[in-house]
Amino acid sequence: MEQQLKTLTARLLAHRVVPRGDALARKALLDDIFRQELDKRLADVGLRLVENPYAEHIAVALLPEMTEPVFGSGEAWLNNNLGLPRDGVALLVILWALIILPKRERQIARVEAGRENQSDMFGAQKPLETGEGVSTGVSEDALYADFGKALGGRTRFNANLGRLVNLGFVVRRNKWLDEGPMLDLMIDYSQLAPRIIEGALSEVLGQRRSQAADALADKTASAIAQAVQPTVVTDDGTSLFAAVEGPEDDTQAPAQEEDR
Repeated sequence: MEQQLKTLTARLLAHRVVPRGDALARKALLDDIFRQELDKRLADVGLRLVENPYAEHIAVALLPEMTEPVFGSGEAWLNNNLGLPRDGVALLVILWALIILPKRERQIARVEAGRENQSDMFGAQKPLETGEGVSTGVSEDALYADFGKALGGRTRFNANLGRLVNLGFVVRRNKWLDEGPMLDLMIDYSQLAPRIIEGALSEVLGQRRSQAADALADKTASAIAQAVQPTVVTDDGTSLFAAVEGPEDDTQAPAQEEDR
């Protein structure tokens, strides 16, 4: 076990991430004794293992109490500790919202569907589906068309996107951006998801609801205007309505004709 612990620790430090399906990674996730020893060794150097069942990889990160001693030489660490500018952080959050939020929704939906269709109460649980089956990327051109100008233009957009690729947050292939190994590991879903869903998205949805309500009101007013024709006043002061005449109007028509 000693050699396995050294190997996995060295690989995590050298490669930054290890695939979840790797034999040593699976051992760290399933073997309690191995995991406890791994956590102890990482904690001795101010690190912790980062993993979640929705991600395809495992990685290491600083312990919370080590953040300020390591990155606290200035105030930049309060924003991020990756050296990203403000527009780079904004681009990262947008990519996370476009890729990880829909992915998590698909994963949870498939888990719930599996539970509903499971007839055996003690049946073996299937592992969460990850990878391309649930994670879809975004078009780089479409992303720039929607957010490029707000993120500083083409030069800044490409520069920040290159930084995110180098950091392992996204994978760039032929103008298509897929989830990188760090995107679902290094951002806390439980903290960021409510802020986006209840914050930014709620405002967007609220605007859409308001626009829909306004459009419905306009349609209703237009329908009423078409149903009720304007009144035409004749020279003698009487009113004539261009609406469809009812049965009473039909009976009165001959009498009106005789009076004339």
